[in-house]
Amino acid sequence: MTRPNINIPPASPALALALADHPAAPDAVPASQFAGAMSTLAAAITVVTARHGDERHGRTVTAMLSLSAEPPAVMVSITRDTELAQTIDAAGRFSLSVLAQDQQAVADAFAGWGPQDRFSTADWDHWPSGQPLLAGAVTSLDCVLAGSIIMDTHTLYAGIVTHTRSYPDRAPLIWHRRAYKALDQS
Repeated sequence: MTRPNINIPPASPALALALADHPAAPDAVPASQFAGAMSTLAAAITVVTARHGDERHGRTVTAMLSLSAEPPAVMVSITRDTELAQTIDAAGRFSLSVLAQDQQAVADAFAGWGPQDRFSTADWDHWPSGQPLLAGAVTSLDCVLAGSIIMDTHTLYAGIVTHTRSYPDRAPLIWHRRAYKALDQS
């Protein structure tokens, strides 16, 4: 199969949706009940990073998904009022690293539970785009920002994947019931 030629236009303006204004919002369950329900879902821990100039920022997420195969695209949810969101907006790019089981210190750091310099907990390189590239991640993706949707406290960023690096023999670090878990590979 021949790879399609992908022309990447500049990121489109953000679309804003206010879920808090939806007629069903007053009937929604309390945030703590929702968080408890979501904690039952097992998810790979992904570090989202972005660099613009000398500034680089990152954060762990479990809200990352494959959006399409043609063109190859992903979507990630980031809190709107963070330096990471501002850096993604300014750079028009971001990168993703699905953490391996032995990268719990990286997960802690990018969740805000580690050293002030989050990038000091692991070896980092960079993609040809200049975006951060984590050594030893299960899968790493370099993305061009294709669009975004502002939804109350978060922004959903869609990115076209321009580079990948994968190590299929490495097992991912999983988050389930508010704790790290290992994937049973038997």
